[in-house]
Amino acid sequence: MDKYVLIGKLVNTHGIKGEVKILSNFEYKDRVFQKNFKLYLGNNYEEMLIHTYRYHKIFDMVTFKGITNINEVLKYKGLKVYVKRSDLHLSENEYLYSDLINKNIVENNIILGKVTEIVYNNSNILLKCLGSKVFYIPLKSHYIVKIDKDIETQKVRELML
Repeated sequence: MDKYVLIGKLVNTHGIKGEVKILSNFEYKDRVFQKNFKLYLGNNYEEMLIHTYRYHKIFDMVTFKGITNINEVLKYKGLKVYVKRSDLHLSENEYLYSDLINKNIVENNIILGKVTEIVYNNSNILLKCLGSKVFYIPLKSHYIVKIDKDIETQKVRELML
């Protein structure tokens, strides 16, 4: 069975023709928000096919195939939106931000802490980490030397001095 990946939340409807607003910080939006891509809504992962997509203000605006009326989408308001990980077709060197949760932060072979959360700041994406204290690391290449996706060692980040 495919692993589902949370990409956002369906926060509201828009207009009377069944368009919905999705609030998402997902890093691979360009792969997801395309015609005929499958989204899965709610805890039951109800499969929906994207019919149209547009970006408006901070929202990803979507209509679903077969839905042309606001009354048909009201039941989805407030639900989380997922995709199947296999549908993203990630290459060997690509990862999801959510993959970093619970991974160790390592500097000079010393574990400084674990990633506990991904924080979306206005201009940066930050890794919230917990070690002897809470600290944040910008998810930018000049702060990060290496990402090791080896699950056995759980070693994910090495920091540049």
